[in-house]
Amino acid sequence: MVKHVILWKLKEEYTPEEKQKIKEEIKAGLEGLAGKIPGLREIKVNINPLPSSNCDLMLDSSFDDEESLKGYSVHPAHVEVANTKVRPFTMQRCCMDYEAD
Repeated sequence: MVKHVILWKLKEEYTPEEKQKIKEEIKAGLEGLAGKIPGLREIKVNINPLPSSNCDLMLDSSFDDEESLKGYSVHPAHVEVANTKVRPFTMQRCCMDYEAD
């Protein structure tokens, strides 16, 4: 199994209310990919970080293997969510992919 974890920081120009709405839309968009992409086992988005955090939201997803992760990255459903709900609103992205036991 392969894990794919991303942390995002939203652009600073948004109000707290706007940020909350953006986070909810990102969560709905990404979690809505469940069952639509071959090899995607699980996908969760956490939008409620503790105050000690230095990011705004986290994607935690699992794939059958590295090939499934590569397919996810170019799958039209994922690209649509990334291009309309994620990239326009984020300023920083950190990603870690790894083999899970």
